[in-house]
Amino acid sequence: MKFIMFTKHLETKDVPGLIKALKSVGVEGADLCVRPKYPVNPENAPTALPAAAKAFAAEGLSIPLITTPGDFTDPTVPYTEPLLAACREAGTGLIKLGYWTMEQDGYWATVDRIRKKLEGFERLARKHGVKVCVHNHSGSTMGLNSSSVMNLVKGFDPKHVGVFADPGHLSLVGEPLPMALDIVKGYLSILAFKDVLRERTVTNGKPGWQLKVVRLGSGFVDWTTLLSLLKKMAYTGPISFHSEYSGEPEDTVIDLARMDVRFITGLLAKM
Repeated sequence: MKFIMFTKHLETKDVPGLIKALKSVGVEGADLCVRPKYPVNPENAPTALPAAAKAFAAEGLSIPLITTPGDFTDPTVPYTEPLLAACREAGTGLIKLGYWTMEQDGYWATVDRIRKKLEGFERLARKHGVKVCVHNHSGSTMGLNSSSVMNLVKGFDPKHVGVFADPGHLSLVGEPLPMALDIVKGYLSILAFKDVLRERTVTNGKPGWQLKVVRLGSGFVDWTTLLSLLKKMAYTGPISFHSEYSGEPEDTVIDLARMDVRFITGLLAKM
């Protein structure tokens, strides 16, 4: 397994700052957030992403994955092909897509439309030798668990369309982990490591629930079972430490990410 870190909450850092942070955390590279206002963004990616990859490589790091804007769900937007071409040049094989939600005419009609979008993404991914991935995300997204995400990706070429499994979100709304990973095993391309809780809230007298990201080992994820499953599957792909400690100073995010990596390496050492 290759450990990388999601850079979403390191948004003020330039490329040299990201390199310094990732080396401090003890990971091998980045799940690079490629969104507006970040050092590499969808508009400058044709030059900035290969340049960042070169700078990373000079420090012994890599960029196996980029995370695109949450609304990146249409292969016809102008920056799609230049972005995938930049990934090819940078040696970045995986692209996390944005999120679809159910539209007014219902679930299955929405699935049909998404699959047409994925046909376009698959064509471009094949052309440029990369893979687009759909992320498991709890809530109202169309890929919220393994069963639902397979309604989107099944039948596509797993060399170019994959699943970004997220045990944190799966622990909230998904299937038991042995079932969840078995369902997507033919498309499993990368995993997100974060731990979560669901907290009850009351807003203006109205009850509800919200997701809270907590340190690994403090939430709902059964990490021992998960790591055992990955070992049994002989999984060797990337692991993205999401470190989504929103509201914390960046130095604290880095410290918490370092502790999360230590937690997982400690568990692995006992197996």
